[in-house]
Parts: sequence; structure tokens; C-alpha cells
Amino acid sequence: MTYPNEKLSEEKVFKDPVHRYIHVRDRVIWELIGTAEFQRLRRIRQLGTTYLTFHGAEHSRFSHSLGVYEIVRRIIDDGFQGRPEWNEDERLLCLCAALLHDLGHGPFSHSFEKVFHLDHEEFTQAIIVGDTEVNQVLTKVGKDFPKKVAEVIAKTYENKLVVSLISSQIDADRMDYLQRDAYYTGVSYGHFDMERILRVMRPREDQAVIKHSGMHAVEDYIMSRYQMYWQVYFHPVTRSAEVILTKILHRAKELHHHYYEFKQEPTHFYSIFEEEISLKEYLKLDESVILFYFQAWEEEEDEILSDLCRRFMNRQLFKYIEFNPNSQMKMWMELTTLFKKAGINPDYYLVVDSSSDLPYDFYRPGEEEERLPIHLLMPNNEVRELSRQSEIVEAISGKKRTDHKLYFPQDLIDQLSSKRKVKDQIINLLKGDQS
Repeated sequence: MTYPNEKLSEEKVFKDPVHRYIHVRDRVIWELIGTAEFQRLRRIRQLGTTYLTFHGAEHSRFSHSLGVYEIVRRIIDDGFQGRPEWNEDERLLCLCAALLHDLGHGPFSHSFEKVFHLDHEEFTQAIIVGDTEVNQVLTKVGKDFPKKVAEVIAKTYENKLVVSLISSQIDADRMDYLQRDAYYTGVSYGHFDMERILRVMRPREDQAVIKHSGMHAVEDYIMSRYQMYWQVYFHPVTRSAEVILTKILHRAKELHHHYYEFKQEPTHFYSIFEEEISLKEYLKLDESVILFYFQAWEEEEDEILSDLCRRFMNRQLFKYIEFNPNSQMKMWMELTTLFKKAGINPDYYLVVDSSSDLPYDFYRPGEEEERLPIHLLMPNNEVRELSRQSEIVEAISGKKRTDHKLYFPQDLIDQLSSKRKVKDQIINLLKGDQS
């Protein structure tokens, strides 16, 4: 038996709280799970700073990646196998892309990316085609196989059906993280009937479609996603922690560029501060490394870095108020001036943070490819876009919701006893917004 088709002598299973069991029979998958690059995902949380809001949210990118693999395996082996529109030769490619789709995530994922202008998908592709253990396993399948896996993740692979399984508006990635994140945060919003969706999913030339009889399960999925974004992913306390995390990284970077002498030198950060990090250096970064530095930097001479690290490590977060940038910019400018008078650096302690989400949209020319709509397979074999059949989905299609908040350290303002006038002006401006 050739390596791409080789099976383990006995099926391996991972006990999973979301899918009950994750099944592995393919030797390729088993060996990929054992690589150093995939094991690194155990040390990166799926939800970044959310554990500071929902204490159960300690799950990792590792467990999510296994979950996405399992959903794709079930779609293919239980739903697509034997159907004329499905090419069985694409099976292993789909499974590998599903397993490895988040391989390039860094510590505290999106916050980290924004500060240092990184892209986890580019690192995922670099790991897959680079000098790595993952690449060695994939190359045993075929010389061009790593390139194909990278193309699926980059959404450039020629078979769009394969791409749609891990990157579309109803894909294995979203179906796993909604349920997994709901389970670990303890909320009820992210639950939907995935079993039903998988049973009615069918392969078509360019994407997976859903039988019309499963429309209500898809409606439930979309509303679950909407609720999870606003109740969990954009929770203002989580965003407060992200604001502080981001400001720590900005401060450390700024100090480095001004030749500040750190007590705990940021050895792991040097190349990333200069925005010329190698793949080898990137793979050494995980959340335990970052938290080591944050804890050490609590003892730094720089008051801002020390204070921000103490806040993050001890969960002493910023307070917030609702903020409308269209009508309240004058207030923000006045607060900026007052913060400077009070000796509080507004660049680090007065932060406007915005969250926005588009729960579902039908395709519009010129917009991002990921907005490819969900299609229903009608009883007459016609394919129709979801919002044309569902009044619920039609009501939210194309509607973007945006939320703005102003974050600040209430404790520092309360301590301004020697600057009573400035303190009162700041408090009156902040209270005026809330009235």
C-alpha cells in the first residue's frame, strides 16, 4: 500500500467534548498531528484573551484543528463518498488542509498580528511548504502535495469545492469553533444542529450546497454565529484585555526603537520588532513565552510598560463607555488634552476600540471571495441562494453592525487627588457620555 493510502493498523481516537470522538485511520494525518509545528498549537489558545472574561475558555488551536479535521472527515466519508460530483482523489488533500488550516497562528493571534503586521495564513502556508516536519510528512504523499495544501488554505486551489469545505460562509472551521467556543465559555448561543447540516450537505462543482429540507438548521447556524460574535467574541471586557495586550506590545516595540535597556531583554521579539522575523523564530513564539515576558516586565523601570503588564497579568482592566466617533470626537480630543495635563499618556490609556461584523451576505462583484453565498438545493435540483428562500436570513443579509467603545483606566483617574480640577473635568466628560 502506498503512503497516501496507508492506514494505521488500529484506528486512533481522541476523546472530544464537542464531537465525542475524533477518528484517525490515515497514517498521514496521524504523523502530521505528531509534528512539532502542530503540537505547538497546544500552547496557543483558540480565543486569545477571552479566558479573562469567560474563565473556561482555555481551549487551544490544537483541539479546534482536530475538530475541523473531524467535521471534514465526516462530510467526505459519510456524505460525499460515492456521489458523482465528488472526486475521491481529493479526500486526503481536504483532510490535511482541514487539520493544518490554523497552523500559522501566533500567540494571542489577531492582536499580535495587528501590532506586528503579520498574517497567520501566510505563516500557515510558509510552514506547509518550508523546512518543517509538516512539510516532510506532506512531501511523502507527493512532491507537489504541500503546494496543493497551501493553495487550499490560500483559497487559490483550482477545485473550489475543496476550498469551500474549510473556507466559506458555512464551513467546517466555523461549525467547529462556534460549538467549541460555546462549550468552553459556557454560553448557549453557539449551539445548532450540525448533525442535520452534515446530513443534508451535498457536493456541487464549485461548493458544498445544502438540501432545501435543511434550511431551518442553516438559519439556526447563522443566528448562532451572530449571537456568538456579540455575546462572546466582541465582549467589552475581552476587548479591554486586548486593548492592554496590544498597548504592551506597542510600548515594548517603541522602547526597543528608542534603545531602552530592558532588565529582561526581549530576545524573542528582536526580529519581530524589526519586522523581519524568520519562520524558525516565529515558531518559537507561543503564549507561554509571551506571558513570561509580561510577568518579567512588571519589574521594568518604564512605568507604562510595567503598569500595563501588571494590569494584564492581574486582570486589572480598563473601564469603558459607549462612544460614537461621528458625534463625540470633540469629547475625545478634550479628554486627550486633559489626560496629558494629568500626566496620563493618552496614547496608551485612552483608546477607542471598534468591533464590526457582517453575519451573512450574498455575493457582490468586487467584494471579498469569502462572501460566496450559501446555496440551497431545491427539490427540482435547482440551486438557489439562501436569502431568496429564508425570510430570517433575508432580514440580516448585508447588514453590518458596528460597535465603538472608549477605554480608560478608572483607577488612575481616581488617584488624581493633587489635580482635582483636571480630575473633575475628566469625570464630568466621561459621565456626560453615559447620561
